[in-house]
Amino acid sequence: DVANNIGPAVGSHAITLTGAIVIAVFFEAGGALIAGGEVVGTIKSGIIDPDLVADRDTFIWLMIAALLAAALWLNLATAVGAPVSTTHSIVGGVLGAGIAAAGWNVANWSVVGQIAASWVISPMLGGLIAAGFLYFIKRTITYKTDVLVAANRMVPFLVAIMAWAFATYLMLKGVKKLVTVSFPIALLIGLAVAAVVYVIMRPYTARLTARLENHKASVNDLFTIPLIFAAALLSFAHGANDVANAVGPLAGINEAIMGGGISTKAGIPLWVMAVGAIGISLGLALYGPKLIRTVGSEITELDKIRAFCIAMAAAITVIIASQLGLPVSSTHIAVGGVF
Repeated sequence: DVANNIGPAVGSHAITLTGAIVIAVFFEAGGALIAGGEVVGTIKSGIIDPDLVADRDTFIWLMIAALLAAALWLNLATAVGAPVSTTHSIVGGVLGAGIAAAGWNVANWSVVGQIAASWVISPMLGGLIAAGFLYFIKRTITYKTDVLVAANRMVPFLVAIMAWAFATYLMLKGVKKLVTVSFPIALLIGLAVAAVVYVIMRPYTARLTARLENHKASVNDLFTIPLIFAAALLSFAHGANDVANAVGPLAGINEAIMGGGISTKAGIPLWVMAVGAIGISLGLALYGPKLIRTVGSEITELDKIRAFCIAMAAAITVIIASQLGLPVSSTHIAVGGVF
């Protein structure tokens, strides 16, 4: 799944494969450790009703079965180069093992329905936001007679929007363990960060455009640095979502053993998130290159402007989903964005 976040940046030649993997590993782990708690609750206790499972041992076996099934399937699919979804696999594993252990009634079908709906909504939302960003860039920059003057005006603004999204999300999710920040305050702090980024980007963009020629291809070069930041933002958001999904059953097992019974609520230990963060980083280093090429260059031809729109759309969609506690598939969002 991680390949989907950095594939567009690599496919548009904004960053090398090695550079992309290093950035993704760092921000994926950061997202998991800083902001990954909320979604784990949905995977662990939302999909099935733990109270209907016969006893503690059965619950532990159920979660081990879900982990093993998802792990085997994901490794097989990734080995043959199929970009499948970690989220789909783990939700299916928990659901299937739960039904095998305690019958059809164990499933919380309304939550399963919500999750299934988010799989339909996320690629559509990702696609619409990506198309909207690209339309906006074309109307305000690349269709203008003097593209460099237009780029000078609009590129800092676009990068500031990205900074606003990232800073707001970090305030809401990242620092909640240290201090509680309300949504309006988080938006204001995000706005302040966006203003600083805008001020920094104005002279930077002006310096770049001074030595570029006045045609559409030149505008692509202005999106290199923003695209790297967008890939980092998306990796962070993905770490908060999908690492949590992968270790949800492990959190459930840990809880059952430590608590001596099946509890529906408990804190997620940091070491559980760390296991997920390390695992996803290793997976990216070993399996990543093949899938990055699939997403970045084999679906469609990407330039840097298109890749920026895809990364922004995917980031915003994942952030919205994480706020709502919905485990969405970054695979679907990225493919929707590319489409």
